Formats: sequence, structure tokens, C-alpha cells
Amino acid sequence: MTLFEKLGAAEVARRPLRVVAIGGGTGLATLLRGLKTYVVAPGVARIASTSFAIGSLTAVVTVTDDGGSSGRLRKEFNMPPPGDIRNCMVALSEDEGLLSRLFQYRFPAGEGLGGHNFGNLFVAALSGVVGDFAEAVRESSLILASRGQIFPSTTANVNLEATMDDGSRVLGETKITASQRRIVDLKLVPCDAKPMKETMQALAEADLITMGPGSLYTSLVPNVLVEGIPGAIRASKAKKIYVCNLMQQANESLGLKASEHLLAIRKHAGGKIFDHVIANDAPVSEAMRVKYREQGCDQVACDKAAIEALGLECITGNFIEEVDVVRHNTAAVAAEIMRLGYRQ
Repeated sequence: MTLFEKLGAAEVARRPLRVVAIGGGTGLATLLRGLKTYVVAPGVARIASTSFAIGSLTAVVTVTDDGGSSGRLRKEFNMPPPGDIRNCMVALSEDEGLLSRLFQYRFPAGEGLGGHNFGNLFVAALSGVVGDFAEAVRESSLILASRGQIFPSTTANVNLEATMDDGSRVLGETKITASQRRIVDLKLVPCDAKPMKETMQALAEADLITMGPGSLYTSLVPNVLVEGIPGAIRASKAKKIYVCNLMQQANESLGLKASEHLLAIRKHAGGKIFDHVIANDAPVSEAMRVKYREQGCDQVACDKAAIEALGLECITGNFIEEVDVVRHNTAAVAAEIMRLGYRQ
């Protein structure tokens, strides 16, 4: 039974939203798990005036990873890295059961297989069968019954090059994250990578565009370095939301406040692209704070006044979930995004 049918005689007054979520790594996958709970069946044109719903959910995922299983496949087959995309496919799957666990399975040993992830191998094999990486992602999503569509930010085989605070240049995401220097500038190599036309269309038609959470320089910034994407975000009539990270990250954002994350993205995007910021202002537990400080990390400070001075609305709250690490409470963040999406 569809949501429309369940509503019965309830007032049907507004349409489901078209949402585009941009990012990479585990941060985007975490957000997608929350957003997918609002996705309604195709054909639902109107919902009750008090309901929240997503009619179209699109993930735009960075493709600059050059380490681990993804990096090995990238080098051997000259294809975009599938790892972050695989995480998003699993996050969007109808039922994260056996098939999803299979896609996440990593071979512990074996000549050639050791360290590879089954889902990565599956996407690589399907790319060979259909002859196109983006088409392989679409077909894989169908097999997993994903409640959304997934596009790589570009299908070009791109690398990251960072300029560090001592003027040195570091090529490759793995080497960049391993560097002890602070990143001051980032670019794609080659620099003229293009987005898919489907991505541009989704951005143009969106009601909501989100970016984050995720590693500042290796999951978020690379997306706005793809030619045309920042301009498409700015041109869209959608509400544009940045979901700020909870914790600082070694070698990427140590010491950076929330406003400084925004400034880094704005610099690389060539100007302002967000209207709203969702930022956590609740403290983590003392035990978790000690755990992160052992790694030299702390919470990202929510400097709300500085964010608002940049011309953005800052929405604060407790968005923390503590497990073995600190991560976003996906239900709380998704609910805040949906409230903002329908707010007049």
C-alpha cells in the first residue's frame, strides 16, 4: 500500500520533494540511511499537508579514492573507484540484509583477492559487462533495490592534488590524508573533469540540495571541483543545506571551526553555494572526548555567530549518536532536513 493510499481521506496538499545529497565516504551513506525512510513509491503525486516525503532521492558521490580495494581496481582497470558508491548503494537498499552484507564483505586473504571488497569487485565486473561505469552503478542499485539513484560526481579518472601550508604539493588522496601538513588548496587532475548530464538535471530540478557530512577535503571539496557543479548548485532554486561534521579529522580539519569548513568549501566552489547549515552544538560524552583527544582530535566548534555572518542560517541541535565512534544521528538529521525542505 502506498503512502497516498494510507492517507485515505486526509488532505492531500503538497508534493514529495526532490532531494540531491552530495558527498562521499561514510558520512554521505549515514545521511542517506535517514533520508531513504521518507522516499515514497513512484506515482505518489501529493501527500498530506502535515506529512514529509521524498519523491526522488539522488546521491552524487566523490570518486577520488586511490587506496585500498577501490584504489587497486582503479589502477588495474582504469575505472573510477567504486568504494564510496558501494557504501551509498548499500545505505539506500530496501533491506540492508544478507545481500547488503554480501556487498560489504571484504576477503581476508587470498592471492589477488585479499583485501578486496565483494561489492567493489561486483561493480568492476558489471562495468566490464555493460561497458560503462555509470551504467554498472545503475544496474547494481537495481539489484540492491536501492531507494534512490546514485551518480559519480564525474566518470573521469581523476586524482586529487593538494598544496600544503609549506608550499609543497602532494598528489593522490592516500598521500594527502597521510601528510602531516595542513591543506590550503586542492585541485583535480585533470582539472577539466565534467559531471554527468543526469547530475546536472537532478541539481536543476531539486527542491533540496545537501552536502555533508564527510571528510572536508577528500569527500566534500572534490565534488565542487568538478566543472559545472558549483554553478549548477547556485543556479538551482532548491534550498541548499550544509551538514557540518561533528568531529575534527586528523590531517584534514584539525582545529577548524564549523565556519572554517564552510569557508574552505566556498573558496573551492568559487563563491557561496549554501543557504542553511545544520550544526551540532551538543557535547560528546567525556569518554568519547578522551578517545578522540588521544588521536589529537576534538569536536568541531559550532561558531554560530560566525556562520550567520557569512549570510547563512544556522540550525543547531543535538545530532550526536555514539557507538564505537561519534557519528550523526541519521534520523534526527534527516528529520531536520525535511522540516527545512517544507518550511515556507
